[in-house]
Amino acid sequence: MLAVLGGLADVERDLIRTRTAEGRARARNAGVKMGRPTRITNIQRQEIKIRRLAGQPLKEIATDFGISLSTVSRIATEKITKQ
Repeated sequence: MLAVLGGLADVERDLIRTRTAEGRARARNAGVKMGRPTRITNIQRQEIKIRRLAGQPLKEIATDFGISLSTVSRIATEKITKQ
């Protein structure tokens, strides 16, 4: 009896997994952005890069934008793009 219920649970879990994957694919095709929203804008990213190139300390930049030091460091190593 337990084996039958276990088998049904496995089948149901597979169906849930399939439906979820199809829903995510449909949303992506519709242009929905997945994941956590960004905390800072592209303009702010450019400002961080410029301020870092000017020699401003990571901690000061991080405090001004309300983000972590590691985030500032990661952004500062990216290439500067023209807007």
